[in-house]
Amino acid sequence: MSIAAADIPLTDLHPSSGDITSDAIEGLSSSPKWLPSKYFYDSRGSQLFEAITRQPEYYLTRVELELLATSMPAIADAVASCAHVVEYGSGSGRKTELLLEGLEDPVAYTPIEISRTALLASVGRLAEAFPAIEMLPVCADFTQPVPLPQPTRESGHTLVFFPGSTLGNFTHDDAALLLRSMRETMGPRGQALVGIDLDKDTALIEAAYNDAAGVTRDFTLNLLARLNRDTGSDFDLAGFEHRARYSRERGRIETHLVSLREQHVRLADHSFHFHADEAMQVEYSHKYTDQSFEALIARAGLRVARRWNDPRDWFGLRLLEPA
Repeated sequence: MSIAAADIPLTDLHPSSGDITSDAIEGLSSSPKWLPSKYFYDSRGSQLFEAITRQPEYYLTRVELELLATSMPAIADAVASCAHVVEYGSGSGRKTELLLEGLEDPVAYTPIEISRTALLASVGRLAEAFPAIEMLPVCADFTQPVPLPQPTRESGHTLVFFPGSTLGNFTHDDAALLLRSMRETMGPRGQALVGIDLDKDTALIEAAYNDAAGVTRDFTLNLLARLNRDTGSDFDLAGFEHRARYSRERGRIETHLVSLREQHVRLADHSFHFHADEAMQVEYSHKYTDQSFEALIARAGLRVARRWNDPRDWFGLRLLEPA
């Protein structure tokens, strides 16, 4: 942790191991089984995800960074000055640097991130790069309502920043609920800048989630390692394999951990049976068209104010406002 990070007040609402245990039991008791993807991001999971973003097959981060850089002047023109920037799932903060550098006089930055390690590393670096911007980090699960710290300087409005196509990890119903919560966070004069991965060739999409180096496989299996450590479960990581396939009918990558044999897993006072070849869902990643995305945000009382796509229409940034 940098010296700057040590001096920054942290609002710590990190979920307890009890939350993780109850969530995992709920998912493993379901049919078909599932595990919540929000628990991917422990310290090792965050490191592995950063490695994923640098794999040649994983176009999303590379294309979004290029799009953000080229579109930043237009984005700054469309966003009012003196914004309080609130970022959901801040990760490493590479995209945040471009945003804070390009906006006109942002007064404060509040990253909401479930991984305390990634949050402190990111905000420490950003504090040194942007000493005039007040850093107000919150360690929390942004899928739940989060009370925001108030900046010392009065902000003109709130800009929610939600890059990286993370919205696509939610089912449509859960995404609509999250967007409604985002609308409340924005307020009547606020805005949100959201990244969305666009529908495209199936082979291109699937390759991004099945990289040749196996980093995404390691990232997915790390979820089981995290559960073993934090809940006392006894998943055998060698007994599961990563599988990610694109369902064009549902417009999403569906990532599963598939049991390689018949086996039992213990968690707390529960025992869960897995059949050979049984698939446990661990993540969705929806891909959008303009029509499907606008139908989704309309459910939350939002509309698209401005839109930017990369030249190949692989990825998009959408500036949202209350409808």
